[in-house]
Amino acid sequence: MNADVVIIGAGIIGAACAHELAANGLDVLLLDAQRGGATAAGMGHLVALDDNPAELALSNYSIQRWRELGRLMDESCSYRNNGTLWLAASDDEMAVAENKLNTLSEQGMRCELLGCAALRAVEPELRGGLHGALKVSGDGILYAPNAARWLIAQGGKRIVQRQACVTRVQGQQVELSDGSILRAEAVVLANGIHATELCPELPIQPKKGHLLITDRYPGKVSHTLVELGYVTSAHNSEGPSVACNIQPRPTGQLFIGSSRQFGTQDPEIDSWMLARMLKRAVDYMPGLARLNAIRSWTGFRAASPDGLPLVGEHPQQPGLWLAVGHEGLGVTTAPGTADLLVAQLLGRQPALAVEPYSPTRFLQSSVGPSISASAAGGPDHD
Repeated sequence: MNADVVIIGAGIIGAACAHELAANGLDVLLLDAQRGGATAAGMGHLVALDDNPAELALSNYSIQRWRELGRLMDESCSYRNNGTLWLAASDDEMAVAENKLNTLSEQGMRCELLGCAALRAVEPELRGGLHGALKVSGDGILYAPNAARWLIAQGGKRIVQRQACVTRVQGQQVELSDGSILRAEAVVLANGIHATELCPELPIQPKKGHLLITDRYPGKVSHTLVELGYVTSAHNSEGPSVACNIQPRPTGQLFIGSSRQFGTQDPEIDSWMLARMLKRAVDYMPGLARLNAIRSWTGFRAASPDGLPLVGEHPQQPGLWLAVGHEGLGVTTAPGTADLLVAQLLGRQPALAVEPYSPTRFLQSSVGPSISASAAGGPDHD
């Protein structure tokens, strides 16, 4: 075959990896079974999270990369640098906001605390009684399915996309459902929750989420609104949870989330969970109860045990590279993931420390080869 690298999965992670590989002079075959995944189901919130230093490093770096790409992307990608307001409903949550301010500011991120009056001034639809908010100016939004298509298109002839169902992977070899075998210098597994079908040893489990979108109501909300309780509720790894997350779309519509459920792979809407999620959102923005909803749906995020993705070579299968387990930060961290993976694959110095994301933290390690920079046939890519 003519491709240097085969990528399994054409969602935002696979697309970002293909884009970065092509930019480094490699020919990519992008395989996708078109079964649907988190890219099409998510909110497209580009958000810096700081549950731990590695999460913050990857999300902050990636948001900077999205700002660079956002200047180039076409309007269909709906990229906006609208910022996030982390809402504090109590003195304790304002203390959390202050700690978050210090943590993010240390990384050079533009943040400011808003008191209750300042918060009402910028987002008058919010209920009274909130204590304030932390404004993170660098966060943004985009429409992930179109952003993935745009990333792939930028690769030109170096990226060939093909609909195909992969039934087996073994190192640098891929078997398709029609029995054909593909081989490449490297294979990248980037197919989210379906990764365990090909590599059952991966410690990934699906996390179900619900979303709802309203009719068009321009000007209702300016920032993405997230309750500070999100840190403890929506990231709770045990049991169902909800948190207020309201995002304005460029169309004037509002995305409403968010919810988390483990232990189910049923894509049907759970009315009790949707109702619980909406009640939480209405608690923060009472006027939502008077808006028309036009659609709701569910999706599944691929969650690792420690909340960080697995990015690097499979320790037991030389030539097979992993870019999976991003949970709810796949869209945010796609460009950073791609940069980390491609740097390792080409034997170059990564922009971030790779150890926190290494698959070896879950899988027994062994040493495998990488593609040399000379074999790539292209220069370093900024």
